[in-house]
Amino acid sequence: MTTDPKPHRAGFVSIIGKPNVGKSTLMNVLVGERLSIITSKAQTTRHRILGILNGPDFQLVYSDTPGIIQPKYELQSAMMSFVYSSLEDADVILFVTDIYEKHDEEPVVERLRRSEVPVLLLINKIDQATQEEVEAKMAYWREQMPNAAEIIPISALNAFNTEQVFNHIIDRLPEHEAFYPKDELTDKPERFFASEMIREKIFKLYKKEVPYSTEVVIEEFKEDETIIRMRAIIYTERASQKGIIIGNKGEAIKKVGTWAREEMEKFFQKKVFLEIHVKVNENWRHDPKMLNRFGYKQD
Repeated sequence: MTTDPKPHRAGFVSIIGKPNVGKSTLMNVLVGERLSIITSKAQTTRHRILGILNGPDFQLVYSDTPGIIQPKYELQSAMMSFVYSSLEDADVILFVTDIYEKHDEEPVVERLRRSEVPVLLLINKIDQATQEEVEAKMAYWREQMPNAAEIIPISALNAFNTEQVFNHIIDRLPEHEAFYPKDELTDKPERFFASEMIREKIFKLYKKEVPYSTEVVIEEFKEDETIIRMRAIIYTERASQKGIIIGNKGEAIKKVGTWAREEMEKFFQKKVFLEIHVKVNENWRHDPKMLNRFGYKQD
């Protein structure tokens, strides 16, 4: 006797939650690749980044999204539009909170309560909590989100319970053919990841408002068999920030370039020649035209 082949399942899985709860770490673990930048600072993810996980009988299209905030300027409004568009086409929603959550995300919680899409509520960073704290947090969320399909305590950093998350997602995906070719890992071009690697190093090296006031654009990306040559522009909002980015005798920008190049060479598996310039574009975070140029406006 022959058994019928398993049906192919495919769908979109939206990862949402407040800043710094571990959404990017979780997506990187679920996809098995480092696609989203990770720093200790909040609001480092600005775009909706798709990570595609393929198997013989499934395709999961994960969306890492910016942290949920109340927008204060144009850039943050554009970031929130990525969050809400990811909810519109989701087949499964992963609502990520963490053990330290202050429970002030009521607007999105109310939206999820009305959702007809399955919601998996993930309580992250349980490796930093006692069993009693975890159980108390789960009890709180059962009361707040009675419609949640599952409440799962996880540690994205240690990949604890992430296989259980995967199994719950697969169980809830519709039968569907693949949305993307099976050898694709993401919808973003190589230039995007190069710019994100530079931006990640800026977040790690500089303090206060400077990282949030910068944007990175790869103006030139030339690849041959042995080397990739890139020219990148770091935009800042003020001349004083440009001076901070460059640093005394160019030491700070040199460090950014070295760290980013090392990361790129691991990612692209090639030698990288990286040239970085710094330019001022005043108040670009409030300028719709610049946001459109930088890819923050959706069609």
